[in-house]
Amino acid sequence: MAVTAFWYVHALENLVTRLKNIDYDTNTINVMLTTVTYVPNQDTHEDKADVTNEVSGGGYAAGGEALGSKVVATTLNVMDMDAADTQWTSATFTARIAVVYDDSGAADGDKALLFWVDFGQDESVTNGTFTIQWAAGGLATITATDAAGFP
Repeated sequence: MAVTAFWYVHALENLVTRLKNIDYDTNTINVMLTTVTYVPNQDTHEDKADVTNEVSGGGYAAGGEALGSKVVATTLNVMDMDAADTQWTSATFTARIAVVYDDSGAADGDKALLFWVDFGQDESVTNGTFTIQWAAGGLATITATDAAGFP
C-alpha cells in the first residue's frame, strides 16, 4: 500500500529548537502500528506516551520496527526524509495507523513523535508479510518558503 505522512506540530518544533535532540540520520527511528481507535492529534500529541491502542498479534513486537536505510536529502527548498519500506513477516494483525517516532529516549514520554500515516481503512494480514511502501518522494517532506513568500 502506498502511503502519505502527516507531521505532528511538536515534531517540527523539536526539529527547530532541538528540544528532544531528534537526529533522523543517527537516532533509532521506529514505526509503530495502531488500531483505528487511536486518533492522532496533530497539535497536542508530542511523544510516544500520547499514542494509544498499539497493534498486537503474531509477528508484531511492541514499539514497532526500526526504519532502515534512512536518508535526508535537500533540493530547491525541499527537505525529504526517506527510508526503506517497512515490513513485518509471519504477521497476523489488523492496523489502521502507522506512527513514526524517535525511539532514542529513555521512557515513552521522552520519545518524540514525528509523523503518522492513516491507511484510510483497516489493513489486515494473516500469517503473511505486512509492508508499508513509503511514498516515492520519501516518508515526509518539508518545503521551506523562499524570501518571496514572506509578507
